[in-house]
Amino acid sequence: MRLVLVASVLAIASGAASAEPITVVSWGGSYGAAQDAALFNDASKNSGIEIIRESGASMSKTCLQVQSGSVTWDLVVTGSGGSAAAAADGCLEKIDYSVVDVSDFYPNTYTDYCVGSDVFATVMAWNTEKFGEPGSDGAPQSWADFWDVEKFPGTRAYRANNVDGALEPALMADGVPAEEVYEVLSTREGMERAINKIRELKPHIAVFWDSGAMQAQLMKDNEVDMTTGWNGRFDNAKKDGATVGYSFDQALLDYDCFAMPKGAPNKDVAMKFLAEVSKAEYQANLPFHITYGPTNKKAYEVTTAPKELIEALPSHPNNVPMMLPVSLDWYAANRKEALELYMEMLSE
Repeated sequence: MRLVLVASVLAIASGAASAEPITVVSWGGSYGAAQDAALFNDASKNSGIEIIRESGASMSKTCLQVQSGSVTWDLVVTGSGGSAAAAADGCLEKIDYSVVDVSDFYPNTYTDYCVGSDVFATVMAWNTEKFGEPGSDGAPQSWADFWDVEKFPGTRAYRANNVDGALEPALMADGVPAEEVYEVLSTREGMERAINKIRELKPHIAVFWDSGAMQAQLMKDNEVDMTTGWNGRFDNAKKDGATVGYSFDQALLDYDCFAMPKGAPNKDVAMKFLAEVSKAEYQANLPFHITYGPTNKKAYEVTTAPKELIEALPSHPNNVPMMLPVSLDWYAANRKEALELYMEMLSE
């Protein structure tokens, strides 16, 4: 999908939009629509920077562009783990923090190579008609419950073709305390332990999902009884009538971010757009479209979102202690090896 967002007449008249348009790549479904509505449209209009919007964001595709010397993307939305691995492989430009202001960002929501756009959680979701509403007696409470097909019989869905957020739940289901997960995963033996735990569940995995849109559709269509996925996708699916619930218990606390491919054709203009889209005024609008929290803490000061919505965000202080923060150091050092093991298991 390509969508050209044109700057306002005022910006064009001032000459602010005289530069070449930049290409901004994200994902589709409700997440991409939320970013367009909350971030991209207004940031383009207010900055006078014309953008070409594409879907299909991927760090592997980003690295292929860089390695082939044919970079066409300027900014790419990615998960924090993917950006850490891509940066370690030399695929990303360093962020110019003299241009992009992150002084009001929460700690650990930006790196030398990536600027956080929103905070989300990888959660366990289930059909509430079958297993009850979150917090009710008998509802799933842990990753061990996700693996317990006797207590919670039914089909599962799990991540395909990407190891981000796939191994940590398996280790917690296997009894590893959350605070020890990345220590265990830092060894080959630990990675194989997680893979074997997923292999144990594989006969009950009816679908391996490859996008957030697919997660939501699986639950809307009642195609599976339980799945892993991203909290905002399930909230939007519920708005569309899906009987789906989830819990932040043992969820993975993570953030999406903007990365710039090495050799981006419009680097300077893209950096200015990144500075604009990172402002609190845009992030404050995001929860109205998808329940992901801001990385710019000032967004909480300017948002008009109701208390109930704010308290449902994964970044809310009540929810953060329930979750395991994703380790970017682990992904930078181990993602490639872990992905190879994961893909081998999927192909069996």
